[in-house]
Amino acid sequence: MISTLIILGVVAVVVSYAIGIYNTLVTKRTMSEEAFSGVDVQLKRRADLIPNLVETVKGYMVHEAATLEKVTAMRARAQNATSPDERFKAEAGISSLLGNIMAVSENYPDLKASENFTNLQGELSQIEEQIQMARRYYNGSARELNIMIDQFPSNVIANIFHFEKKTFFEIANEADREVQKVSFK
Repeated sequence: MISTLIILGVVAVVVSYAIGIYNTLVTKRTMSEEAFSGVDVQLKRRADLIPNLVETVKGYMVHEAATLEKVTAMRARAQNATSPDERFKAEAGISSLLGNIMAVSENYPDLKASENFTNLQGELSQIEEQIQMARRYYNGSARELNIMIDQFPSNVIANIFHFEKKTFFEIANEADREVQKVSFK
């Protein structure tokens, strides 16, 4: 009788612990999905800004028409992405191309003097900051979930219930990772 109660007690503790792990995994998965939603909102804001930026720049940057077309195509690719991986790759391409447009705009004084371009550039800068903050939050949420999926004993529960790791939103362009060289001549 006592051994049966002890066994039932041990089983109850193990089941309670498993339920706690499962609930924690669900919480972390939900938080990472919510964090991705925050990234998605900021990326949508940027995507909505792109047509205005392209139209403003188009008249000035005749020689860079190919870059403008690539931005538009990459925007469509990002909006049609079916997975976070596809979305992150497309958005990395957009970031790179927008950086190119901003760098090339230095060669067009009339464009730089355009109030519309200046406003769009400022708005784009603010959105990029928001994307960075949302990305950091998403990556932190993804990290927490991924750790739980890998750690014992939560990995057992994660495998039983098919929890999947989240992909990090990382810098895709290797050139962006390089340390910038500063020279005082």
